[in-house]
Amino acid sequence: MTIDSANPLPASVDAVIELLASQDYVCDRRLATALFLALKLQRPLFLEGEPGVGKTELAKALAGALDALLLRVQCYEGLDVAQTAYEWNVARQMIEIRLAEAAHDVDHDRLAKNLYARDMLIERPLLQALTQTRSPVLLIDELDRADEPFDAYLLEVLAENQLTIPELGTIRAAAPPITLITSNRTREV
Repeated sequence: MTIDSANPLPASVDAVIELLASQDYVCDRRLATALFLALKLQRPLFLEGEPGVGKTELAKALAGALDALLLRVQCYEGLDVAQTAYEWNVARQMIEIRLAEAAHDVDHDRLAKNLYARDMLIERPLLQALTQTRSPVLLIDELDRADEPFDAYLLEVLAENQLTIPELGTIRAAAPPITLITSNRTREV
């Protein structure tokens, strides 16, 4: 994980409890142990339980305590890549095409390369989580409300800390996100 020296990761389970207490989050030893191990192993933490028990608040408290950016994907049925990872800025791409046509300077290869350049992307939370210089806290909230194909899509992001954009290539995290995934048990995850 890449957290700056002013806000290092907790060095023990007791330090996790103290860290969260600084954000007025009461954490028992079992949860603190699970969070400590997730941080140490740089793996996502899956939190399952009834609504209202503090799963989402844990992510908020952790982000606050580490002074890290909190990025949230709120899951629901029909969620797709354009809403969670990225989408192409089609309006800007159309302007680029019109400008090239107006200038009578249509080099199709160069235009195609420019249309699918990095600065033509609109970053959504999953891609944002991979492009930060410091590890953000990524909250994937209520994963059980999303469709199963979305679970499969998350595998690359969560397992490899990378995201593949067919037109652009693979983007790898320089500072892997601290990921918390929540579920309210509305379906088997």
